[in-house]
Amino acid sequence: RAKTKLEISMSHSISDSERGWDRGLNDRDIVALSICKKIGESPIDWKAELLIQYIQVYQLKKAFDEKKVIVEKPKGAGEGFELRVTWPCAISKSEAVVIEITSSSLKLKRKDDGRIISLRLEKKNLNLQPLVKQGDDVLAGQIVASVINVTPVFTCQSHVSVETFLKMLRSSSVTDRYTASKAISYFEGSSIVQTLNERLNDTKEHIYVRLEAAAGLARLSENIGIDFIKQTLHDEYLEHRLEAVIILGEINLPDSQRILTSVLLDKNQHPEIRAGAAWALGELKQAESADALIQSFMELSTPIRIEAARALRKIYEIAAKNITSKLPSSHDDQRAGIAWAASKSGNIDVDDLIRVMVDDNARQWIAYILGTQDKEKYINRIEALRSHDPEVYFAVTVLWKVIDSWVYNLEEY
Repeated sequence: RAKTKLEISMSHSISDSERGWDRGLNDRDIVALSICKKIGESPIDWKAELLIQYIQVYQLKKAFDEKKVIVEKPKGAGEGFELRVTWPCAISKSEAVVIEITSSSLKLKRKDDGRIISLRLEKKNLNLQPLVKQGDDVLAGQIVASVINVTPVFTCQSHVSVETFLKMLRSSSVTDRYTASKAISYFEGSSIVQTLNERLNDTKEHIYVRLEAAAGLARLSENIGIDFIKQTLHDEYLEHRLEAVIILGEINLPDSQRILTSVLLDKNQHPEIRAGAAWALGELKQAESADALIQSFMELSTPIRIEAARALRKIYEIAAKNITSKLPSSHDDQRAGIAWAASKSGNIDVDDLIRVMVDDNARQWIAYILGTQDKEKYINRIEALRSHDPEVYFAVTVLWKVIDSWVYNLEEY
């Protein structure tokens, strides 16, 4: 769940139990808080801070039951009568040292300018318990006091065994059964196969649990597992089909690649599912997928072409020469996808590119591939290009000049 500011809060419905703040959470579960900062203009230009803070769910539940939370009023019927539940806390905004703790406040001395910051240990008549002691160093974004315990580390149980997951498979919690189905396939034995078969064949079981059981069986070379996944790819619900595609992307077996390729090329399949299949092929990262992905660049559906290009980029890392060699026989849209994948991979062989400059269109794409690479890395590598094709060489250097200029990517607002 993403939030615009660091806080311990959850949405909670008073009219729909399926939207309760603790729906699907068990007492032993742990909530992790990660602070991310935007580092660029792209939607994915985010960087996580090193500080990760953990909260045990049973403490959240205990504080909620003891009314040590702040509950905001419902937004209204149109919002599903949702509440916002907040577990109050005090947060250090910068690196500092704890210099004093009293019953009512916690004082920090900032490291950058020595300024003293006082944080109250009470919010809306709720007392906050200090989570640090005098003399402690604290980081920016660290929760230093709260109604619950928040820590930068947690202890992982070392006594978990196959019996633990077998027990979880009998739990009434879907989350438990899903987790156990995913984990138990990494063990071996006839009892494992039998247990996964039971989950798979239970028609009342949640589809995600059944698919994980099927994946486990597939990893254990049980054909019934892969057969069920193939069957789900034709389910009436797109959500189920997409989950089956995602599952196949996690099973690194030859059958997975063949099935996903078939889905990708099936024009009767929904475009969203075909795009998902392209993504999954990228996750498997098998060179045999390149031809189908390149073929997909001729599709009218933009999402399919985009996911196919992203997948091909991953495969280009292990099959650069083979993929590059396909450029001369490809159509323009296919060349565009190949060129993008090559340019983003960083795995460029100049001699391979020179060999595929069979016409003006190919020369343009080669100029694009090289012109988007790091100038310092490739400046000495393209000398062969200067003598082979001075025009392409010139185009590459012009691209480098443009991309290196301060106006490149300059936006007008």
